[in-house]
Amino acid sequence: MSNPGSPGSLSASRTGPTADPTPVPTPLPAPLGVPEVIRTRRAIRHYAPDPVPDHLLRDLLDLTLRAPSAWNGQARSVVAVTDPAGLAGLVRATGGQSQPREAPVMLVFVADCADRPTDREDIHRAAREAGAWSAASAEDFLASERAHRRGLAARGLLREYAVKDAMLAAAHALLAATALGLATCPMNGWDETAVKEVIGVADRDDLAIALLTPVGFPAETRRPPGRLPLGRRAFADRYGVPFGAPPTGTPGSAVRT
Repeated sequence: MSNPGSPGSLSASRTGPTADPTPVPTPLPAPLGVPEVIRTRRAIRHYAPDPVPDHLLRDLLDLTLRAPSAWNGQARSVVAVTDPAGLAGLVRATGGQSQPREAPVMLVFVADCADRPTDREDIHRAAREAGAWSAASAEDFLASERAHRRGLAARGLLREYAVKDAMLAAAHALLAATALGLATCPMNGWDETAVKEVIGVADRDDLAIALLTPVGFPAETRRPPGRLPLGRRAFADRYGVPFGAPPTGTPGSAVRT
């Protein structure tokens, strides 16, 4: 926050007959690069009451739904809940957690577990018109996707794959929100049946809830809690071989038996 009289302060004092009475706005921060977004994102649990401007929310949703998906099937949706009654319903669905009580927006990520031929036709047509796929490759893609989905259905995995796609979109949302100056917090501890009732799909067995996150301006600052050393969670070629460790048998390497 600028002090009174500083160049960026809206209340900067000016004296003399030639003083300009127009406030000087504080310059917006430069956009964050992807590595900085990833390193600075925090899970924020308390939110200011300020609404999220429509243009920011629209940008966030657009960036969210640009996430990759299996076969570009886009079998996921996001519901932006801003209505007070809906937010109150999500407070109940999350067991009284503070985020939906304080945040002006809650995003609900929905996984579509059913087969949608019309959606697929539209997706393939758009890809052809954009020059991304040729007609032949689109047909091959479609045949392969249908075979893949039949296999998933036979193994009871359609829901699992749809939830994976929805989670990819959710990850995009968390990072995009940080880049736009907004805060988020991926939430656990919600009742799927209650969440589905809030967003109007209580009778839809073909839809599953993947994740909830609040969106808004932070009312707290959280320090990075840190992560385990890279070698504890990143491995080379085989699980348990720390990434960057010297090959077995070289000086300084551990002998594994």
